[in-house]
Amino acid sequence: MSDLICENYNMLQVLTRFGLSLGFGDRTIEEVCREQQVDCPTFLVVVNFLTVGECPLPDRMKALSVPALMDYLKRAHSYYLDFELPTIRRKLIEAIDFTHQEEVSYLIIQFFDAYVAEVRKHMEYENDKVFTYVQALLEGVLSTEYNIDMFARHHEQINLKLTELKNIIIKYYPSGGDSQLVNATLFDIFSCEADLMSHTRVEDRLLVPVIQQLEMAVKTRQAGAVEADASAGGKTDDTLSQREKEIIGCVVRGLTNKEIADKLFISIHTVITHRRNISRKLQIHSVAGLTIYAIVNKLVELNEINTNI
Repeated sequence: MSDLICENYNMLQVLTRFGLSLGFGDRTIEEVCREQQVDCPTFLVVVNFLTVGECPLPDRMKALSVPALMDYLKRAHSYYLDFELPTIRRKLIEAIDFTHQEEVSYLIIQFFDAYVAEVRKHMEYENDKVFTYVQALLEGVLSTEYNIDMFARHHEQINLKLTELKNIIIKYYPSGGDSQLVNATLFDIFSCEADLMSHTRVEDRLLVPVIQQLEMAVKTRQAGAVEADASAGGKTDDTLSQREKEIIGCVVRGLTNKEIADKLFISIHTVITHRRNISRKLQIHSVAGLTIYAIVNKLVELNEINTNI
């Protein structure tokens, strides 16, 4: 691992975004990842992509962990929004002389602040919309209203305005400021621009393809379930299993799918599948209907029912 860092110091950013700490001695990459509980294949895919610039082979892509990649991207977002961009702003304010040509000085800061607001909106959308969608996919839930291609089509190059800011400072930086500090700040902007470009490429070339594969896998599983039901003539046993009775009891007591999953030590996807099977077997699709069924069949006591349903 130490050889990797010494040969390419930019990989320090990758270490941080995987949550890997220094002080690993002469241990190998695999040993360091295992000790610090980081998915090694995913780490290697990202490192090789950033150093070589080529997409990994299909077998390497299959080994990539989607949760590990999402965690890496979330940490990168936090780095930009909470550390890198605020640090550049502080340096800009220190470097610019506000006593002369105030309009240009303030406009540079305003331009930077507007850019940061756009980056924040962009990354918060990914955190809230894209990663939430991917998490649902991992649980076997396929949305009918959103897919990763919609993200890919509208994925913007968030480094472009930083390029414009860099050119503005080079051409129109007001004289009288600290030239050493402004040059150091400009160097940071160049570095941030390149880093953001690499970040965008990871999302476009690694995240999007692996989520497309995940979407296809979920669709295939769902299609297989439909075919299995069709091959049985559409007839299935309408007897509720003990687990399904437990699910009904939880539902009519007012528990959410997540609360049911936690209570029964199963995944949310399994809860949703059970609820779908219950609706098919009983031909009851509302909580109120399930409540009546549960009371009549003595699955719950009346005083256990959530009266707000």
